[in-house]
Amino acid sequence: MKDFAALFAAVDQTTRTSAKTAALARYFTQASDADKLWTIALFSGRRPKRAVTTTQLREWAAERAGIPLWLLEESYPIVGDLAETIALVLPPPGAESDLPLSEWIAELRALPGLEIAERRARILSAWDRLDTTERFLFNKLITGGFRIGVSRKLMTRALARATGQEEAVLAHKLMGAWQPAETSYHALIEAEDPAADASRPYPFYLAYQLDEGPESLGPPADWQAEWKWDGIRGQVLIRGAEHHVWSRGEELMTDRFPELAPLRDYLPEGTVIDGEIVAWDAATSMPLPFNTLQARIGRKTVPKKLLREAPVILLAYDLLEDGGADIRDTPLAERRARLEAHLAEVPPEAPIRPSPRIDFTDWQALARHRAEAREMRAEGVMLKRAGSPYLSGRKKGDWWKWKLDPLTIDAVMIYAQQGHGRRANLFTDFTFAVWDGEALVPFTKAYSGLTDAEFRQITAWVRKNTQNRFGPVRQVTPEHVFEIAFEGIFESPRHKSGVALRFPRMSRWRHDKAAGEANTLADLKEMLAAYG
Repeated sequence: MKDFAALFAAVDQTTRTSAKTAALARYFTQASDADKLWTIALFSGRRPKRAVTTTQLREWAAERAGIPLWLLEESYPIVGDLAETIALVLPPPGAESDLPLSEWIAELRALPGLEIAERRARILSAWDRLDTTERFLFNKLITGGFRIGVSRKLMTRALARATGQEEAVLAHKLMGAWQPAETSYHALIEAEDPAADASRPYPFYLAYQLDEGPESLGPPADWQAEWKWDGIRGQVLIRGAEHHVWSRGEELMTDRFPELAPLRDYLPEGTVIDGEIVAWDAATSMPLPFNTLQARIGRKTVPKKLLREAPVILLAYDLLEDGGADIRDTPLAERRARLEAHLAEVPPEAPIRPSPRIDFTDWQALARHRAEAREMRAEGVMLKRAGSPYLSGRKKGDWWKWKLDPLTIDAVMIYAQQGHGRRANLFTDFTFAVWDGEALVPFTKAYSGLTDAEFRQITAWVRKNTQNRFGPVRQVTPEHVFEIAFEGIFESPRHKSGVALRFPRMSRWRHDKAAGEANTLADLKEMLAAYG
């Protein structure tokens, strides 16, 4: 654990990517195979399951520290992180431990099978053998909330430096359903045949946001345009007479979308397609609003009623594997032609369509198409260079997303709550309302979009203008107006306002407007009718 804690300290104390990469590469060169495997797992989101509740941890930590529980609870919002709060309040350790990371994780994985009294005894014993940083990491692992300021891409780059393998090869090895308890470092990283796992997807190629328009991209003839759909990015794999469906977040979703199972009967063996899973309206041949699809997200099984109300299809836009051969290095134009040739053989009732390309001769014509995106239930357009390979991760130059400008509405801030982490001492999470007659009706929350200086300014104001407190939430004087930007609006019976927003954020603080000049619930309903 000491080596892992030293790695954490090294990457946590710098914002320089090169320094983080160097620290990780050193670790992957020196650590044991078991520790390297678990480090890779933790940095790629494969954490041990939660062993105890946070309530139990709070109680045991307060008891061990000899302080009342209320004092620990008051300290938590100031520190901003429960794991760190506990690590700080505990007394100095009475012993030292040389157990490596992998053995500490083995202890954690054994906890769920023990009685509560034995779990408590083992956690207290661990706290008494770990220093403050080690305790912090141990607490993160206990709660299943381990996160660190290292992206998977950066971790893969460091691993490539340490092993001498190509970054793209390693990125592919780390995809899929592997679990650290079921494999070894050698099998995962050093084995000669990483493609043996037929369920393994390819790393996704991600686009950059285009903010200034496409004129700087060169001749329009060099580019392919298509709609940027508002669904779930996914890969469908047809291998070994089976099919697998993966999300961009590397989550296996095969069972969540049973409508896609017939694809294994329609597509050739050794086919991998990249596309967008959308809820589909067969009557209009258009996607349904994202909130229709959202009802299915998170469900392990889908009831028949929901299958009828929100049937899905795959809008396919790229072919990554053809006949079992990886064709990602083939130019996009050829990959697309081969994809369309396969889909031409698929019957109309199959749950797959080619994502239609947008024909345009100049950038002005594409801009006119982009303006129609919401009518197509799309977020904007995608631009892909016709000669581009399918790369791994976010690479600048060949793939761009040209999204619509967000919708906006002016709202009054009515509640405030403190943030977490480095913003634990600031009020950063706000609830906003619009007018319904003489009453303010809450309709959304937002926590991003302001500068640090603005957050400090609004924090000072909140502390002086609190009307009431509800736990960590403060009701404030309804005085300040903020412009709220969002990507979509839909009907929501769960909210008092009857609407919910997609990706709301604060786009600016309207110092020029009084609270009475904010928008109304009728304005929101009008937007719902137009864009919902």
